[in-house]
Amino acid sequence: MGKKSLVAYFSASGVTAKAAEKIAAAAGADLYEIQPEEPYTPADLNWMDKKSRSTVEMDDPKCRPAIAEAVEDMEQYDTVWVGFPVWWYVEPRIVDTFLESYDFAGKKMIPFATSGGSGIQKAEKSLREHCPAADWKPGKLLNGGNIEAWVKEMQ
Repeated sequence: MGKKSLVAYFSASGVTAKAAEKIAAAAGADLYEIQPEEPYTPADLNWMDKKSRSTVEMDDPKCRPAIAEAVEDMEQYDTVWVGFPVWWYVEPRIVDTFLESYDFAGKKMIPFATSGGSGIQKAEKSLREHCPAADWKPGKLLNGGNIEAWVKEMQ
């Protein structure tokens, strides 16, 4: 069986989805959207509201929002690109739900993120803590730029 890649991403506003689609096309990878069982509304995503759903989730490190659908046959993938918007300097809690739902031991994991201003460094540290047995590669903040060149570099 050949090596297969999966681009798994969570996108709240569509920005991360566009980056994920470009990566999947450049890497010849399958695409999987990490969708919450209960979709986020614009009010849920209002980070300035201390009582909004996203703020409440991010304030609780143990929070694990439920995911709508599982990845079929995760074992077939040896490389998993993990994409997300940076929330409060780290990955959204639903990405933690995803990481804790499968055994990524020995899989090549490549994080990518979109952000209005934060870096990806704290998220990379957090991702490693959630999946220490995975083979984490350096992540990249994708706010435009040549995504295809980066994908080739990482393959």
